[in-house]
Amino acid sequence: MQIRLTFLATVLSMVACQNATKKIPENPTFIHIQTSDFGQVNGQVVKLFTMNNKNGMIVKITNYGGIITSVVVPSREGNMADVVLGYDNLAGYQAASPYFGAIVGRYGNRIAKGKFTLHDQTYTLATNNAPNHLHGGLKGFDKVVWQASPQEGEEPSLKLNYLSKDGEEGYPGNLNVEVVYTLTKDNEIKISYTATTDKATVINLSNHTYFNLATKGDVLGHLLNINADSYVEIDKTLIPKAIAKVDSTIFDFRKAKTIGQDINQTNNEQIKFGIGYDHCWVLSSKDVLKLAATVNEPTTGRKLEVFTTEPAIQFYSGNFLDGSITGKNATKYNQRTGFCLETEHYPDAPNQPSFPSTVLEPNQTYNTTTIYKFSVQK
Repeated sequence: MQIRLTFLATVLSMVACQNATKKIPENPTFIHIQTSDFGQVNGQVVKLFTMNNKNGMIVKITNYGGIITSVVVPSREGNMADVVLGYDNLAGYQAASPYFGAIVGRYGNRIAKGKFTLHDQTYTLATNNAPNHLHGGLKGFDKVVWQASPQEGEEPSLKLNYLSKDGEEGYPGNLNVEVVYTLTKDNEIKISYTATTDKATVINLSNHTYFNLATKGDVLGHLLNINADSYVEIDKTLIPKAIAKVDSTIFDFRKAKTIGQDINQTNNEQIKFGIGYDHCWVLSSKDVLKLAATVNEPTTGRKLEVFTTEPAIQFYSGNFLDGSITGKNATKYNQRTGFCLETEHYPDAPNQPSFPSTVLEPNQTYNTTTIYKFSVQK
Protein backbone atom coordinates (compact mmCIF):
# COMPACT_ATOMS: atom_id res chain seq x y z
CA MET A 1 0.00 0.00 0.00
CA GLN A 2 2.83 2.39 0.87
CA ILE A 3 4.44 1.77 -2.53
CA ARG A 4 1.14 2.49 -4.29
CA LEU A 5 0.57 5.74 -2.36
CA THR A 6 4.12 6.85 -3.08
CA PHE A 7 3.61 6.16 -6.78
CA LEU A 8 0.35 8.16 -6.87
CA ALA A 9 1.94 11.07 -5.06
CA THR A 10 4.82 11.03 -7.54
CA VAL A 11 2.45 11.05 -10.53
CA LEU A 12 0.47 13.94 -9.07
CA SER A 13 3.64 15.93 -8.40
CA MET A 14 4.80 15.39 -11.99
CA VAL A 15 1.46 16.58 -13.38
CA ALA A 16 1.48 19.68 -11.18
CA CYS A 17 4.95 20.69 -12.37
CA GLN A 18 4.38 20.09 -16.06
CA ASN A 19 5.12 22.94 -18.42
CA ALA A 20 3.18 24.23 -21.41
CA THR A 21 4.23 21.29 -23.58
CA LYS A 22 2.58 18.73 -21.32
CA LYS A 23 -0.97 17.81 -22.29
CA ILE A 24 -3.91 16.39 -20.37
CA PRO A 25 -3.51 12.62 -20.13
CA GLU A 26 -6.32 10.63 -21.69
CA ASN A 27 -6.92 8.78 -18.41
CA PRO A 28 -5.43 11.03 -15.72
CA THR A 29 -4.45 9.40 -12.43
CA PHE A 30 -5.91 11.41 -9.59
CA ILE A 31 -6.45 11.10 -5.85
CA HIS A 32 -8.73 14.15 -5.31
CA ILE A 33 -6.77 15.76 -2.45
CA GLN A 34 -3.29 15.20 -1.07
CA THR A 35 -1.65 16.69 2.02
CA SER A 36 2.08 17.40 2.26
CA ASP A 37 4.41 19.34 4.54
CA PHE A 38 5.13 22.94 3.56
CA GLY A 39 7.20 24.11 6.54
CA GLN A 40 6.65 25.81 9.88
CA VAL A 41 5.76 29.30 11.12
CA ASN A 42 6.66 30.07 14.74
CA GLY A 43 6.43 26.39 15.59
CA GLN A 44 3.12 25.91 13.82
CA VAL A 45 3.07 23.23 11.14
CA VAL A 46 2.11 24.47 7.69
CA LYS A 47 0.60 22.12 5.12
CA LEU A 48 0.11 22.19 1.37
CA PHE A 49 -3.09 20.70 0.01
CA THR A 50 -3.25 19.54 -3.61
CA MET A 51 -6.72 19.09 -5.10
CA ASN A 52 -7.44 17.72 -8.54
CA ASN A 53 -10.45 16.68 -10.60
CA LYS A 54 -11.11 14.26 -13.44
CA ASN A 55 -10.42 16.97 -16.01
CA GLY A 56 -6.77 17.16 -14.92
CA MET A 57 -7.16 20.57 -13.23
CA ILE A 58 -4.93 20.95 -10.17
CA VAL A 59 -5.22 23.51 -7.37
CA LYS A 60 -2.71 23.86 -4.53
CA ILE A 61 -3.55 25.74 -1.34
CA THR A 62 -1.60 26.20 1.87
CA ASN A 63 -3.11 26.88 5.28
CA TYR A 64 -0.58 29.69 5.73
CA GLY A 65 -2.69 32.67 4.75
CA GLY A 66 -5.14 30.42 2.89
CA ILE A 67 -2.89 31.02 -0.12
CA ILE A 68 -3.68 29.56 -3.53
CA THR A 69 -0.15 28.69 -4.61
CA SER A 70 -0.89 27.02 -7.95
CA VAL A 71 -3.72 26.56 -10.46
CA VAL A 72 -2.94 24.22 -13.37
CA VAL A 73 -5.43 24.37 -16.25
CA PRO A 74 -5.38 23.45 -19.96
CA SER A 75 -4.93 25.70 -22.97
CA ARG A 76 -6.81 25.45 -26.26
CA GLU A 77 -4.43 22.69 -27.36
CA GLY A 78 -4.73 20.87 -24.03
CA ASN A 79 -1.37 22.08 -22.73
CA MET A 80 -1.36 22.18 -18.95
CA ALA A 81 0.25 25.13 -17.15
CA ASP A 82 0.17 27.05 -13.88
CA VAL A 83 -1.70 30.36 -14.32
CA VAL A 84 -1.10 32.07 -10.95
CA LEU A 85 1.86 33.98 -9.55
CA GLY A 86 3.60 32.88 -6.38
CA TYR A 87 6.59 31.10 -4.91
CA ASP A 88 8.03 27.60 -4.94
CA ASN A 89 8.23 27.45 -1.14
CA LEU A 90 6.85 28.86 2.10
CA ALA A 91 9.90 31.05 2.69
CA GLY A 92 9.04 33.14 -0.36
CA TYR A 93 5.55 33.91 0.89
CA GLN A 94 6.91 34.85 4.30
CA ALA A 95 9.70 37.08 3.00
CA ALA A 96 8.19 39.43 0.43
CA SER A 97 4.76 38.59 -0.88
CA PRO A 98 2.37 41.25 -2.23
CA TYR A 99 -0.54 39.08 -1.01
CA PHE A 100 0.01 36.44 -3.72
CA GLY A 101 -3.02 34.11 -3.64
CA ALA A 102 -3.96 34.98 -0.05
CA ILE A 103 -7.12 35.51 1.95
CA VAL A 104 -7.10 39.19 2.89
CA GLY A 105 -8.86 40.47 5.99
CA ARG A 106 -10.24 41.43 8.40
CA TYR A 107 -10.77 44.22 5.93
CA GLY A 108 -9.62 43.72 2.36
CA ASN A 109 -8.64 46.93 0.55
CA ARG A 110 -8.08 50.27 2.25
CA ILE A 111 -9.43 52.13 5.28
CA ALA A 112 -8.57 55.83 5.24
CA LYS A 113 -5.90 56.90 7.72
CA GLY A 114 -6.32 53.62 9.61
CA LYS A 115 -9.34 54.83 11.57
CA PHE A 116 -13.07 54.19 11.71
CA THR A 117 -15.87 54.85 14.17
CA LEU A 118 -18.42 52.19 15.08
CA HIS A 119 -21.21 52.72 17.60
CA ASP A 120 -19.61 55.96 18.81
CA GLN A 121 -16.23 54.34 19.46
CA THR A 122 -13.19 55.12 17.31
CA TYR A 123 -10.79 52.33 16.44
CA THR A 124 -7.20 52.84 15.29
CA LEU A 125 -5.53 50.43 12.88
CA ALA A 126 -2.05 50.13 11.45
CA THR A 127 -1.25 52.47 8.54
CA ASN A 128 0.70 49.80 6.69
CA ASN A 129 0.01 51.46 3.32
CA ALA A 130 0.74 55.00 4.45
CA PRO A 131 -1.27 56.99 5.10
CA ASN A 132 -3.91 54.25 5.04
CA HIS A 133 -4.68 50.79 6.39
CA LEU A 134 -4.53 47.96 3.83
CA HIS A 135 -5.71 44.32 3.78
CA GLY A 136 -5.99 43.80 7.52
CA GLY A 137 -2.80 45.42 8.74
CA LEU A 138 0.70 44.34 9.67
CA LYS A 139 -0.37 40.76 10.29
CA GLY A 140 -3.59 40.24 8.42
CA PHE A 141 -5.27 36.96 7.58
CA ASP A 142 -2.67 36.44 4.82
CA LYS A 143 0.05 35.91 7.45
CA VAL A 144 -1.60 33.54 9.93
CA VAL A 145 -1.78 29.74 10.05
CA TRP A 146 -5.35 28.54 9.59
CA GLN A 147 -6.78 25.31 10.97
CA ALA A 148 -7.32 23.08 7.95
CA SER A 149 -9.78 20.25 7.27
CA PRO A 150 -9.46 18.60 3.83
CA GLN A 151 -12.45 16.72 2.43
CA GLU A 152 -12.21 13.97 -0.18
CA GLY A 153 -14.74 13.54 -2.97
CA GLU A 154 -15.41 14.03 -6.65
CA GLU A 155 -15.40 17.74 -5.75
CA PRO A 156 -12.69 17.93 -3.06
CA SER A 157 -12.70 20.82 -0.62
CA LEU A 158 -10.52 22.45 2.00
CA LYS A 159 -12.12 24.08 5.04
CA LEU A 160 -10.02 26.71 6.81
CA ASN A 161 -10.87 28.19 10.22
CA TYR A 162 -9.33 31.06 12.13
CA LEU A 163 -10.25 32.92 15.32
CA SER A 164 -9.27 36.57 15.08
CA LYS A 165 -9.26 37.72 18.68
CA ASP A 166 -10.74 40.94 20.00
CA GLY A 167 -8.24 43.74 19.45
CA GLU A 168 -6.17 41.89 16.85
CA GLU A 169 -4.70 44.51 14.50
CA GLY A 170 -6.97 47.02 16.26
CA TYR A 171 -10.29 45.47 15.24
CA PRO A 172 -13.06 44.88 17.80
CA GLY A 173 -14.68 41.53 18.56
CA ASN A 174 -13.68 37.89 18.57
CA LEU A 175 -14.27 37.00 14.93
CA ASN A 176 -14.72 33.34 13.97
CA VAL A 177 -13.91 32.95 10.28
CA GLU A 178 -14.43 29.98 8.00
CA VAL A 179 -13.30 29.83 4.37
CA VAL A 180 -14.05 26.78 2.23
CA TYR A 181 -12.28 26.18 -1.09
CA THR A 182 -13.97 23.64 -3.38
CA LEU A 183 -12.63 22.35 -6.70
CA THR A 184 -15.68 21.43 -8.76
CA LYS A 185 -16.04 18.99 -11.64
CA ASP A 186 -16.69 22.04 -13.86
CA ASN A 187 -13.18 23.45 -13.31
CA GLU A 188 -14.33 26.01 -10.77
CA ILE A 189 -12.64 27.17 -7.59
CA LYS A 190 -15.56 27.98 -5.32
CA ILE A 191 -14.73 30.09 -2.28
CA SER A 192 -17.31 30.33 0.51
CA TYR A 193 -16.69 32.82 3.32
CA THR A 194 -18.54 32.71 6.67
CA ALA A 195 -17.94 34.66 9.88
CA THR A 196 -19.55 35.48 13.22
CA THR A 197 -18.54 37.90 15.97
CA ASP A 198 -19.29 38.50 19.66
CA LYS A 199 -18.97 42.28 19.27
CA ALA A 200 -19.82 44.69 16.47
CA THR A 201 -16.98 44.86 13.97
CA VAL A 202 -16.24 45.48 10.30
CA ILE A 203 -15.36 42.79 7.80
CA ASN A 204 -14.51 42.59 4.11
CA LEU A 205 -12.88 39.32 3.04
CA SER A 206 -11.43 38.61 -0.38
CA ASN A 207 -8.89 36.50 -2.23
CA HIS A 208 -5.83 38.16 -3.75
CA THR A 209 -4.68 35.71 -6.42
CA TYR A 210 -2.62 37.14 -9.29
CA PHE A 211 -3.50 35.51 -12.62
CA ASN A 212 -1.63 35.29 -15.90
CA LEU A 213 -3.52 33.04 -18.30
CA ALA A 214 -0.62 33.12 -20.78
CA THR A 215 1.68 31.95 -17.92
CA LYS A 216 4.51 34.29 -18.97
CA GLY A 217 5.12 37.87 -20.04
CA ASP A 218 2.72 40.67 -19.14
CA VAL A 219 -1.08 40.52 -19.10
CA LEU A 220 -1.72 43.54 -21.33
CA GLY A 221 -3.04 41.39 -24.18
CA HIS A 222 -5.67 39.68 -22.02
CA LEU A 223 -9.23 40.64 -22.97
CA LEU A 224 -11.22 41.85 -19.95
CA ASN A 225 -14.94 42.35 -19.50
CA ILE A 226 -16.39 43.78 -16.27
CA ASN A 227 -20.17 43.82 -15.91
CA ALA A 228 -20.42 47.18 -14.19
CA ASP A 229 -21.93 50.55 -15.11
CA SER A 230 -20.05 52.45 -12.40
CA TYR A 231 -16.69 52.49 -10.66
CA VAL A 232 -15.21 54.14 -7.57
CA GLU A 233 -13.05 57.18 -8.24
CA ILE A 234 -10.05 57.48 -5.93
CA ASP A 235 -7.84 60.22 -4.58
CA LYS A 236 -4.05 60.19 -4.78
CA THR A 237 -3.83 57.88 -1.75
CA LEU A 238 -6.26 55.42 -3.45
CA ILE A 239 -9.15 56.21 -1.08
CA PRO A 240 -12.66 56.55 -2.63
CA LYS A 241 -13.93 60.01 -3.33
CA ALA A 242 -16.97 59.41 -5.60
CA ILE A 243 -18.98 56.87 -7.57
CA ALA A 244 -18.78 57.61 -11.28
CA LYS A 245 -20.34 56.20 -14.43
CA VAL A 246 -18.03 54.29 -16.75
CA ASP A 247 -19.70 55.76 -19.85
CA SER A 248 -17.21 57.40 -22.23
CA THR A 249 -14.29 56.64 -19.89
CA ILE A 250 -11.36 54.25 -20.04
CA PHE A 251 -13.01 52.40 -17.15
CA ASP A 252 -15.74 51.04 -19.41
CA PHE A 253 -15.12 47.30 -19.74
CA ARG A 254 -18.74 46.40 -20.49
CA LYS A 255 -17.48 45.36 -23.91
CA ALA A 256 -14.30 43.34 -23.69
CA LYS A 257 -11.05 45.13 -24.46
CA THR A 258 -7.43 44.39 -23.76
CA ILE A 259 -6.07 45.36 -20.37
CA GLY A 260 -3.34 47.32 -22.14
CA GLN A 261 -5.58 49.36 -24.44
CA ASP A 262 -5.85 52.41 -22.17
CA ILE A 263 -3.60 51.58 -19.25
CA ASN A 264 -0.82 54.00 -20.18
CA GLN A 265 -2.97 57.12 -20.43
CA THR A 266 -0.98 58.93 -17.78
CA ASN A 267 -2.81 62.15 -18.54
CA ASN A 268 -5.84 60.50 -16.92
CA GLU A 269 -5.80 61.44 -13.24
CA GLN A 270 -7.28 58.12 -12.11
CA ILE A 271 -4.70 56.10 -14.02
CA LYS A 272 -1.98 58.37 -12.67
CA PHE A 273 -3.11 57.81 -9.08
CA GLY A 274 -3.26 54.03 -9.46
CA ILE A 275 -0.23 53.74 -11.78
CA GLY A 276 -2.71 51.81 -13.88
CA TYR A 277 -5.95 50.14 -12.85
CA ASP A 278 -6.37 49.71 -9.10
CA HIS A 279 -10.06 50.50 -8.80
CA CYS A 280 -13.32 49.09 -7.53
CA TRP A 281 -16.18 48.48 -9.96
CA VAL A 282 -19.78 48.59 -8.71
CA LEU A 283 -21.73 45.49 -9.73
CA SER A 284 -25.33 45.75 -10.87
CA SER A 285 -26.90 43.44 -8.30
CA LYS A 286 -26.12 42.59 -4.69
CA ASP A 287 -26.29 39.41 -2.59
CA VAL A 288 -27.03 37.15 -5.55
CA LEU A 289 -24.49 35.12 -7.46
CA LYS A 290 -23.79 36.85 -10.77
CA LEU A 291 -21.11 37.03 -13.45
CA ALA A 292 -18.88 39.95 -12.48
CA ALA A 293 -15.97 39.65 -14.91
CA THR A 294 -14.58 37.56 -17.75
CA VAL A 295 -11.01 37.33 -19.00
CA ASN A 296 -9.90 35.71 -22.27
CA GLU A 297 -6.28 35.13 -23.26
CA PRO A 298 -6.19 34.95 -27.09
CA THR A 299 -2.95 33.02 -27.63
CA THR A 300 -3.76 30.09 -25.31
CA GLY A 301 -7.55 30.24 -25.43
CA ARG A 302 -7.74 30.12 -21.63
CA LYS A 303 -10.81 31.79 -20.16
CA LEU A 304 -11.56 32.90 -16.60
CA GLU A 305 -15.02 33.87 -15.36
CA VAL A 306 -15.59 35.42 -11.93
CA PHE A 307 -18.95 34.99 -10.21
CA THR A 308 -19.75 36.55 -6.86
CA THR A 309 -22.46 37.54 -4.39
CA GLU A 310 -20.42 40.63 -3.46
CA PRO A 311 -21.51 44.15 -4.51
CA ALA A 312 -18.16 45.07 -6.09
CA ILE A 313 -14.95 43.83 -7.65
CA GLN A 314 -11.47 45.34 -7.53
CA PHE A 315 -9.44 45.08 -10.72
CA TYR A 316 -5.72 45.48 -10.03
CA SER A 317 -3.33 45.34 -12.99
CA GLY A 318 -0.16 44.44 -11.08
CA ASN A 319 1.10 48.01 -11.15
CA PHE A 320 3.43 47.73 -8.16
CA LEU A 321 5.26 44.63 -9.36
CA ASP A 322 8.67 46.00 -10.31
CA GLY A 323 10.97 43.05 -11.01
CA SER A 324 12.31 42.92 -7.47
CA ILE A 325 10.42 39.70 -6.73
CA THR A 326 11.68 36.39 -8.06
CA GLY A 327 8.91 33.81 -7.93
CA LYS A 328 8.26 30.32 -9.23
CA ASN A 329 10.87 28.76 -11.47
CA ALA A 330 13.18 31.77 -10.93
CA THR A 331 10.70 34.05 -12.74
CA LYS A 332 11.06 37.79 -12.16
CA TYR A 333 7.67 39.42 -11.71
CA ASN A 334 7.81 42.69 -13.60
CA GLN A 335 5.11 45.35 -13.75
CA ARG A 336 1.80 43.89 -15.00
CA THR A 337 3.00 40.31 -14.97
CA GLY A 338 -0.32 39.42 -13.31
CA PHE A 339 -3.77 40.83 -12.59
CA CYS A 340 -6.17 40.46 -9.66
CA LEU A 341 -9.95 40.39 -9.62
CA GLU A 342 -10.83 40.76 -5.93
CA THR A 343 -14.53 40.39 -5.10
CA GLU A 344 -15.41 42.66 -2.20
CA HIS A 345 -17.39 45.44 -0.57
CA TYR A 346 -16.21 48.95 -1.37
CA PRO A 347 -12.91 50.31 -0.03
CA ASP A 348 -13.17 52.50 3.08
CA ALA A 349 -16.84 51.62 3.57
CA PRO A 350 -16.60 52.05 7.39
CA ASN A 351 -15.96 55.77 6.77
CA GLN A 352 -18.40 56.21 3.87
CA PRO A 353 -22.05 56.08 5.05
CA SER A 354 -23.39 56.00 1.48
CA PHE A 355 -21.57 52.72 0.72
CA PRO A 356 -23.07 49.29 1.46
CA SER A 357 -22.39 48.50 5.10
CA THR A 358 -19.51 46.24 6.16
CA VAL A 359 -20.62 46.15 9.80
CA LEU A 360 -21.16 42.71 11.33
CA GLU A 361 -23.21 42.54 14.53
CA PRO A 362 -23.16 39.69 17.08
CA ASN A 363 -26.57 38.41 15.96
CA GLN A 364 -25.57 38.26 12.28
CA THR A 365 -23.62 35.89 10.04
CA TYR A 366 -21.30 37.14 7.31
CA ASN A 367 -21.74 34.95 4.26
CA THR A 368 -20.39 35.50 0.73
CA THR A 369 -19.44 33.32 -2.23
CA THR A 370 -17.02 33.78 -5.11
CA ILE A 371 -16.31 31.39 -7.99
CA TYR A 372 -13.33 31.43 -10.34
CA LYS A 373 -14.30 29.29 -13.34
CA PHE A 374 -11.76 28.16 -15.93
CA SER A 375 -12.53 27.01 -19.45
CA VAL A 376 -11.15 27.16 -22.98
CA GLN A 377 -12.34 29.32 -25.83
CA LYS A 378 -11.91 27.51 -29.14
